[in-house]
Amino acid sequence: MLDLLLVEGDGTATTLSQRMPVTRQAVAKHLGVLDRVGLVRATPAGREKRYRVDDAQLARAVAQLSSVGSAWDARLRRIKRIAESIQSARTD
Repeated sequence: MLDLLLVEGDGTATTLSQRMPVTRQAVAKHLGVLDRVGLVRATPAGREKRYRVDDAQLARAVAQLSSVGSAWDARLRRIKRIAESIQSARTD
């Protein structure tokens, strides 16, 4: 959904649901969550709301996820080294 909004610039629950394999209600619910966490901003457009990605908030989320991903990568490398050293000790 974020990809569609980034490509198209903005959209309503109706226009987005036409491009996705889910109901309009599911799209509206998801957009509501994205709005509450600040990843999208809603502006009234007649009877509907138009949603647009908040670029600054998305950049902060990407940076945070990247940081968490790096930390997990380091942990997994450490676990791999430990497992390899245990395996090596068993075969010696």
